[in-house]
Amino acid sequence: MASFAGKVALVTGGARGQGRAHALRLARDGADIAILDIADRVAPEVPYAPASEADLQETVRAVEALDRRVIAAIGDTRNFDDVAALVARAEAEFGSVDIVVGNAGICTYAPIWDLTEAAWDAVVDTNMKGVWNTVRAAVPGMIARRRGGSIVLTSSVAGIRWLVGMSHYTAAKHGVTGLTRALSNELAPYNIRVNSVHPGSVHNTGMGGGDPQSTGAIHDDHRFAWTQGATGPLAGEMYPEDIANAVAWLSSDEARFITGVQLPIDQGILNKP
Repeated sequence: MASFAGKVALVTGGARGQGRAHALRLARDGADIAILDIADRVAPEVPYAPASEADLQETVRAVEALDRRVIAAIGDTRNFDDVAALVARAEAEFGSVDIVVGNAGICTYAPIWDLTEAAWDAVVDTNMKGVWNTVRAAVPGMIARRRGGSIVLTSSVAGIRWLVGMSHYTAAKHGVTGLTRALSNELAPYNIRVNSVHPGSVHNTGMGGGDPQSTGAIHDDHRFAWTQGATGPLAGEMYPEDIANAVAWLSSDEARFITGVQLPIDQGILNKP
């Protein structure tokens, strides 16, 4: 188990799902936690129920039960000031931000000819601009403290391959992949490592809990392609904790010479022909 004693982790989208799993895993390993979540529906186009303020408070209680310090704020990663305010609070109350997990994200489904500008903007702004805002809010303090650090950005198998009916999501997640590669070089002189994780289908999350095929959100002509793009050959169901294990490892000293990588946690989807 990695040791994050004396370190502080910023987790976006931490109210539930993968974000909550990241916060709890890092706290269990000794980190104090700062959580940002919008705790509301990002846009009317999002087809699943959003996280709530009650979800966010449950994550806070769970971190506190691990005897770690935690602060939480309701905010939108699309708004730089929201992220910067939480970073400033974490630096003031905890002294630093050492680990950044840019996890907040959403998805909607539609073939490109039915995709609305509003849906495109909501997904691209949240999944790519929100990640950019998160990094640029945290990095100045990380550089100034000269302690190095780790940044892990949540992309997707769609950030390396594709998912049909989700061209906007695929574009945004490819953007996160590119951002990871660029930042890993920009921040290397400061010993700040930047990596991305690329989950496949993750169960027990608000975003991953539905079946877009059954709702008709995936066009009939694309059903086989959706199945091929979203499932891997390894049997079993993936859960948020599986992704959190990878995030914790990438954030630890065990991965101290690993930067700029795209780590799939995908049951082998990306190895399929």
